[in-house]
Amino acid sequence: MTAPTSGGPVDPALIADLAAAARILAARGVVDAFGHVSMRHPTAPERYLMSRALAPARVTPADIVEYDLNSDACNPNAPKGFLERFIHGEIYRARPDIGAVVHSHSPSVIPFGLTSRRPIQAMFHNAAFLAKGVPVFDISERFGATDMLVCDCTKGVALAETLADKDIALMRAHGSVACGPTLESAVFRAVYTEVNARIQHWSHALAGEDSLAALSPEEGALADVPNQTAGLRAWDLWREEIRAEAGW
Repeated sequence: MTAPTSGGPVDPALIADLAAAARILAARGVVDAFGHVSMRHPTAPERYLMSRALAPARVTPADIVEYDLNSDACNPNAPKGFLERFIHGEIYRARPDIGAVVHSHSPSVIPFGLTSRRPIQAMFHNAAFLAKGVPVFDISERFGATDMLVCDCTKGVALAETLADKDIALMRAHGSVACGPTLESAVFRAVYTEVNARIQHWSHALAGEDSLAALSPEEGALADVPNQTAGLRAWDLWREEIRAEAGW
């Protein structure tokens, strides 16, 4: 099969940022040996960039691979990619507004995809984006018993349909996706989804069966506006830490 054509060269600084994003997510406890982050090609929206199949904390700029939206590598000699790269390709296809995607198995988040009794809510202003609602993708509803992996385009389409117009989607008995218009915003949302989940667990432990005073959708919409600036501040700090550690 002929490999898809490349979308063209990408600024090395952006490639380095994508590699740093993988390491940031590992350092912040969102991913461990598994999980991945991608960004849409800056000048070719039908292409995206993601590392080869590698533990996120080990990613370097040399590991970044370009894919088309079918999640086929543009370089026929590209190293092995992540089995679940179809998550990324199909979200980019369905959502032109999205510029970056994070897939993780962050442990505090997973329980909220297992029960409808306790949906995840926006517990504080840094997680205001969650107040829009967080759908749950149950792969068994369309595909029956599976290995739980989004390992082809058809399953990726189903996940993207569940995500719809939201920023975050949970994946039953698996993990979650966090999306944003930029790499910085997607990383911010992935990090603060995990932080928010921990706060919600603690809050439920305190409140018992009582309802929580979580952000309303209106409060979430208002609080998420300053987060766009706060997210860049967090990104600058996290990236600086990674650069110092990696020597880039």
